[in-house]
Amino acid sequence: MLRLYTHPICLQHDPGLGHAESPARLRAVLDALDHDRFAALDRIEAPRATREQLARVHDAGHIDRILGSAPAEGTLRLDEDTLMSPASAEAALHAAGAAVAAVDAVMNGEGEHAFCAVRPPGHHATRDQAMGFCLFNNIAVAAAHAIHAYGLKRVAIADFDVHHGNGTQAIFEQDPRVLFVSSHQSPLYPDSGREDERGVGNIVNGLLSPGDGSYAFRELWGNVLLPRITGFKPQLLLISAGFDAHRDDPLADLHLGSEDYAWITERLVDLARLHAKGRIVSCLEGGYNLRALAASASAHIQSLQT
Repeated sequence: MLRLYTHPICLQHDPGLGHAESPARLRAVLDALDHDRFAALDRIEAPRATREQLARVHDAGHIDRILGSAPAEGTLRLDEDTLMSPASAEAALHAAGAAVAAVDAVMNGEGEHAFCAVRPPGHHATRDQAMGFCLFNNIAVAAAHAIHAYGLKRVAIADFDVHHGNGTQAIFEQDPRVLFVSSHQSPLYPDSGREDERGVGNIVNGLLSPGDGSYAFRELWGNVLLPRITGFKPQLLLISAGFDAHRDDPLADLHLGSEDYAWITERLVDLARLHAKGRIVSCLEGGYNLRALAASASAHIQSLQT
């Protein structure tokens, strides 16, 4: 059974009118899951992450800034793109807590797969900096928890968001227990993720050019990125599930469709069953056209149900 982790507070994180990372994104995903084909989802309210769990990947000063910066009203700008509202710190705690709880569930045999329908997203947040709409790095918190709590030696993170997960890479680039594999458009924010950025051999970046579509995406994953994950033989597979490489997304210039997200998810499921006892935790990252996001997330989650 597929577990779905979310929390109502994630809808209250509000960067302000006209901001791309709006509450409507999560609402679109949750509305799409209100359908008969998702009736079997085990829906669970996400807990808060603890300070100890956050501190495995974030500096104490960063945690203090996020937890202490939520304004009493209106918004507070952390950088050009990243803002906090009164509910933002609490939403970020539950977003990271969802990823931790999902790891616990799949590691304890309570389900093979879990999807965290949460926001704010996470993969741009570094050890000491909020950026790119992200406050805490949810997927990194999940990976560190898996290593700390279950003694795992090989955790793989597959990131198919159109933007490079610079925060995730920076957090783990010196940790051979974590393999970070990413496909992303280049050039594009945050202007990182070159192919020669290899960490200690545990970083694999695959670049897509503006205008690339299904063929280039599937060739990259099929011939380069999936084989690297297979060779790593992960004990747990984590997914940074961004859907902003869709052809209708306003923040990038790739041309994927929802069927491509079904394709990559199906192959990641097969890989996890081969090496990781089927264990997958997926966390929502980007996706900014509401219709495309709903369709793509639905395709991803339906493939996780198989």
